[in-house]
Amino acid sequence: MEPKYLSPEEAVAGIRSGDTVFVHTAVAAPQRLVRALSNRKNELRNVRVVHLHTEGEAGYAQPDAAEAFEVVSLFIGANVRKAIAEGRGSYIPVFLSEAPMLFRTDVIKVDTALISISPPDRHGYCSLGVSVDTTKAAIEKATRVVAQVNRNMPRTHGDGIIHVSAIHAFVEGHDALPEIPPGEITSAQQAIGEHVATLVEDGATLQLGIGAIPNAVLNCLGGHKNLGIHSEMFSDGVLPLVEKGVINNSQKDIYRGQMVATFAMGTRKLYDFLDDNPGVIMRDASFVNRTHIIQKNPRVTAINSAIEIDLTGQVCADSIGTRLYSGVGGQMDFIRGASLSHRGKPIIALPSTTNNGESRIAATLRNGAGVVTTRAHVHFVATEYGWANLFGMSLRERAKALISLAHPAHRESLEQSARELRLM
Repeated sequence: MEPKYLSPEEAVAGIRSGDTVFVHTAVAAPQRLVRALSNRKNELRNVRVVHLHTEGEAGYAQPDAAEAFEVVSLFIGANVRKAIAEGRGSYIPVFLSEAPMLFRTDVIKVDTALISISPPDRHGYCSLGVSVDTTKAAIEKATRVVAQVNRNMPRTHGDGIIHVSAIHAFVEGHDALPEIPPGEITSAQQAIGEHVATLVEDGATLQLGIGAIPNAVLNCLGGHKNLGIHSEMFSDGVLPLVEKGVINNSQKDIYRGQMVATFAMGTRKLYDFLDDNPGVIMRDASFVNRTHIIQKNPRVTAINSAIEIDLTGQVCADSIGTRLYSGVGGQMDFIRGASLSHRGKPIIALPSTTNNGESRIAATLRNGAGVVTTRAHVHFVATEYGWANLFGMSLRERAKALISLAHPAHRESLEQSARELRLM
């Protein structure tokens, strides 16, 4: 079957008021289709646009499109954060491992899925490339699938293979994928990386995300051996370790010899690395993030961040007080999976202070803050001042350990608060 290509406007013309539209995740968001949909803001009403974090434009989230579109986010990215804060959208808290279930069980019924794909091969198969996550589930249940065919989308192995017969409309658009280059690493982040690296054993299976702290950790692992990757996502930071043979996936039990993820985002170098690489398997989030799958790998070391943590170990990672910032994502999936893995280590790594100098280790979480990881799930916590393993500690012992990880300028006030809370 040879795809018949339409213009972006023709491809989204079938979307009607009241429909639910799914948008492909992260850097796979199909920019031409998103733009064409957003341009219909004067003729549509009450269209729900559902997605995880996306990169690029989000015209449907602008104030002048509020009557036409409602943002429904499973993980809040920068391009829709303001819309949700101002009430033009809403957030669904959900573990990434369970997000595909929302679509497969019709909790969310998708009328149209807007996706990006690699060009079809000679057998008529395309690839979802850098993003399988919940997109595969949305495609399976969508009434209509509209795809932007992009030769810049890497062809990846795993669950993201889709035949042209499952797609109802095609748009040609060879846009460069958004790139997220590695940022500068501060001295505090470098110190965190060094502390966390001491917790990583040879033969460990790593889960980490994107950003300065994961990159700082990876930069400190050059002397390690036989590391593996089973992570909801990864970025450019893994590439030097793959090139050195430090990451070879030889000790994993799930997909031994191969890296496993559900999406990826970074620079063109990463996308080229993923293209037709049998050493990387992109799987559905319901597999990658499933706790009993994660725990089968040895020494799972899950490195996740937080917005703040209180003196009892409660972790807020999705909001700043009542202001929603990101999402639950896969933190709990991997914190739990790592804790159940043989010699696994779930790690919460965060700077001791915000950019404004406020302590991220707080006596109590801010009013309205969401607890993503409960105090019972927390094991290792690391800041630039060291690390502590809270597992098995009483609340009083936790308070003392966490205060020792706080910035020295805040320790005295934290001790006073701890005494008032009868934690010291």
